[in-house]
Amino acid sequence: MIAALYRRHRKLLFSGRRWRMRLVFWGGALAVGVVSVGFAALATQATHLFRSILFRPWYALILTPAGFMLSSFLAQRFFPGSQGSGIPQAIAARHMKDTAERARLLSLKLAFGKIALTLLSLVCGASIGREGPTVQVGAAILLQAGRLGRMVSERGLILAGAAAGVAAAFNTPLAGIVFAIEEMGRAFEQKNAGLVLIAVILAGIASLGLVGNYDYFGSNGSMLIVTIDWVAVAICGVAGGLAGALFAKLMLKGTSLIRGWIAIAPRWRPLILAGTCGLTVAACGMISGNATYGTGYEPARLAVEGHGMAWDFAPLKMIATLASTLSGIPGGFFSPTLSIGAGIGGVIADVLHVHAPGAIILLGMAAYFAGVVQAPITAAVIIGEMSNASAMRLPLLLAALIGFGVSRIFQRESLYHVMAHNFLARQSSGQQDTKT
Repeated sequence: MIAALYRRHRKLLFSGRRWRMRLVFWGGALAVGVVSVGFAALATQATHLFRSILFRPWYALILTPAGFMLSSFLAQRFFPGSQGSGIPQAIAARHMKDTAERARLLSLKLAFGKIALTLLSLVCGASIGREGPTVQVGAAILLQAGRLGRMVSERGLILAGAAAGVAAAFNTPLAGIVFAIEEMGRAFEQKNAGLVLIAVILAGIASLGLVGNYDYFGSNGSMLIVTIDWVAVAICGVAGGLAGALFAKLMLKGTSLIRGWIAIAPRWRPLILAGTCGLTVAACGMISGNATYGTGYEPARLAVEGHGMAWDFAPLKMIATLASTLSGIPGGFFSPTLSIGAGIGGVIADVLHVHAPGAIILLGMAAYFAGVVQAPITAAVIIGEMSNASAMRLPLLLAALIGFGVSRIFQRESLYHVMAHNFLARQSSGQQDTKT
């Protein structure tokens, strides 16, 4: 028996086929890290380019609607399936049984289009993030790498690519793993654990090699000390959960209404919709003093570091993010969601006159993010990792759990999963998706 076991392990260790699979998979995971870092750098430059163009605020009234229309047209004409976040597409692809359909949704061509059109939308001031698109791109890269290596676990490859994308996008390896388990997988198969861990580690190594170690929102040493700070945990949880459920409800209802309206004239109505949404985003930007354009990273980071946020930032950013997502352009709402939560936390910190305003802003981010996507553990872990807030782990988890519970009362299922189910329903009925 020992001899047979030895021969089996020796065969696995020295098998040329298995080494080819390993090398191709490792190369794919490293590629996810490199592409994620490059995408992040280009997204930052795209945002800076928009702000350099915007030396007259009213220019946005022309540039943003026109850019939205162009991005929507290119997505519909050349890259169908690239619209929206990318996370629902990755979730839907894991549940597809037709490998050809899955390949079209996670192809390298679509990944290229996703990156290019997300950057175009950021150049036009869209209130979107790159993290959702990075998930779809990471899943596409690892799926194609797995096919080159003749790996059979396509569902596991998609899961690993999505986790690696989150890990490399934020420099948050633990959050990538938790995201894969809590949001992407929901029912996590043990056999995929190795794929996810290796992909996250290799993508993280690529990211570290290119940009070094960093904290996305800087290092925050805040902690809750006095009673009012702990009262703010519950208030942030309730407010974040309510606002998150409202965002999810508006997103799903808006998507349903828009899809029916577009079906009447599918050629030109998407362009009208994109232009109108672009005008809405430009109006929000002008009212907010240009604060609501882009990912929202800079206002959120400044708030975490102790600088104030305007009281109207959160509602205006929510409107701009809804308009951007419903417009039909590629781009996610991961980063904008964090900035909206920061705005909510900032208002609560101002009203309560708390001891540690930066800590309360982190709580608002965790609660609102958990309210929107209903993934409380991911929310607590990712914000803790992004801000290096080791003293805030328990309060972040508590605020996220409260936000999740409150949101669950009004929205029974995760926004990403509802969007993925809707996508699958349209695919099965033979309809072409234009609004996920």
